[in-house]
Amino acid sequence: MSEKSASLYRMATDEHTCPFGLKSLDLLEREGYAVEDHKLTSREETDAFKRQYHVSTTPQAFIGGERIGGYDALRKYFGKPPVSSEAVTYQPVIAVFGTAALMAIAANWSAHGALLTVQAAEWFISFSMCILAILKLRDLESFSNMFLGYDLLAQRVMRYAYVYPFAEALAGILMIAGALKWIAIPVALFIGGIGAISVHKAVYIDRRDLKCACVGGDSNVPLGFVSLTENLMMVAMAVWMMFK
Repeated sequence: MSEKSASLYRMATDEHTCPFGLKSLDLLEREGYAVEDHKLTSREETDAFKRQYHVSTTPQAFIGGERIGGYDALRKYFGKPPVSSEAVTYQPVIAVFGTAALMAIAANWSAHGALLTVQAAEWFISFSMCILAILKLRDLESFSNMFLGYDLLAQRVMRYAYVYPFAEALAGILMIAGALKWIAIPVALFIGGIGAISVHKAVYIDRRDLKCACVGGDSNVPLGFVSLTENLMMVAMAVWMMFK
C-alpha cells in the first residue's frame, strides 16, 4: 500500500453509476492517493452501507480511517473551491464566443486560405448569433421566463419572447450565407436595438440585479455587459451589411 491511501465507497449498479463517485475517485488519484475503490453494486448494498455509517448519501471517502464525506467535502478537504450550480459564472459566454471565433477562423482558412480577414469577423458574429439562438431554443419556456424580466418589448407583447430566438437564428444564418440581406438586416437591427435599450435601462438606469437570458433560461450569467455586447454586435453587423 502507498503511504497515502484512501477508501472510497460509491454506487455503481447496472442501472446507475454515480458521477460524483467517479469524480471523487479521480480527485483522490490526482492528489496522489492509492484508492481502495469499493463499488456498491445494488440498492440493498448501498442502503446497508448508509445504515452502517449513519450517512444519507454516497459516495463517501475515508482517509486515514477518518470519514471525509462526499465529493464536496473531499474538495474542501483538499482546499479546493466548492462547485455550485448556482454560482455566478461567465463560463457559458466564454465557451460560446471562443467556439464561434475558432469556427470563424477555421471556415475562413478553408475558404480563403487565411486565418484573419474581414470575412472571419463577419462569420464570428454570425456564428455567435446562431449558437446563442440554439442555447435559447433548447428550453424556450425557461428562456422566455428570464427574458420577460427585462426586455421592454416582450413585457408589452409577450409572444415576442418566443419569437426572439428564432429571429436571432434566422438573421445569423442569413448573415453566414450573405443572402436575403433585406430580411437579415432589419431583423438584426430590430431585435438588437430593442435588446440593447432594454439591457441598458435594466442594468445602468434601474440598477437591477438580474440574470442574462442570452445563453438560455438556466443561465447564471449576470445581466449586463455580455447581453449588451450580444445586441450591439447584431446592430453593428446589420449596419456593416447595409454599407458593405
